[in-house]
Amino acid sequence: MYLTCFRFNTARPGARKLLTSPQATHAGVMSAFPTLLPTQDSAPRVLWRLDRNAKAENLLYIVSPDKPDLTHLVEQAGWPAAAAAGTPGWQTYDYTAFLNSLSQGSTWSFRLTANPVHYARVKDGAPTKRTAHRTPTHQIGWLLDTDRQQRCGFAVLPTPHDKRLTEHGDTHQVTVTDHRRLDFAKHEEATATKNRVQVTTVTYNGRLQVTDPEALRRALVQGIGKAKAYGCGLMTLAPLT
Repeated sequence: MYLTCFRFNTARPGARKLLTSPQATHAGVMSAFPTLLPTQDSAPRVLWRLDRNAKAENLLYIVSPDKPDLTHLVEQAGWPAAAAAGTPGWQTYDYTAFLNSLSQGSTWSFRLTANPVHYARVKDGAPTKRTAHRTPTHQIGWLLDTDRQQRCGFAVLPTPHDKRLTEHGDTHQVTVTDHRRLDFAKHEEATATKNRVQVTTVTYNGRLQVTDPEALRRALVQGIGKAKAYGCGLMTLAPLT
C-alpha cells in the first residue's frame, strides 16, 4: 500500500476546477493508475481526500495498492516547470510499513473526511431514506457510534472532565470542520432533478486509541462510511503532539 500527497497550485485554472468538482478529482485520481480500467468493478479500492489547510495549501491525499503517476495533475494543477527541472510534483510513501507498526493501545491524532448519514422515514409507512446528519452534535455522534468504532478498530479518546467546555458536551477529543454540501451532475446529460448527486461531507480532527490493529488497518485502506468515490472515507494518522 502507498500513501501519496500532491499539492495544488491554486493559481492554475485546472486546480480550481479539481478543488470544486469531486467528479473531476475522482477522474484525475483514477487516471493515475494505468492498470485500472474505469469499468473494472473488481478494481482495488483507491481512497482520496482534499485537505484545505490554507488558501495556498490545498493538498490531495491518496491511499492506493499501487504507486500513482500524477504527471497529468502536475501539468493541469501543479508546477510543471519545477517538475521538469527536477522538483518532484508529488510524494509517495510506503504505507505498508506504517500500517504494520500499529499496535493495540497506541494513541494517535487523526483526520477523516466522511459522509455522516443515517436512515430515517419522512412520514409513517414510507420506506427509510438515507439522510445526512446536519448538526455537529449528530455528526460527531455518527463517528462515536460504538459499533462503528469497534468495527474500525479504534476508540476516540474521551476528554478529561476538568477540560470539558460544557457540562453536557465536549465529551470526546474530536471536532468537526469544513462542512460542505456537494451538489453536482453524475452525468453530462443530468437535469436539475435527475442523475444528480448530493453529498454532505465534514472533516473530523481528533485523537484516538487503537483497539484492534487489524480492523484499523482495514479501515485505513478500505475507507470509513459512504461516498468514497467523492473524497470521503480516508482517515490518516499522525503522532500525538
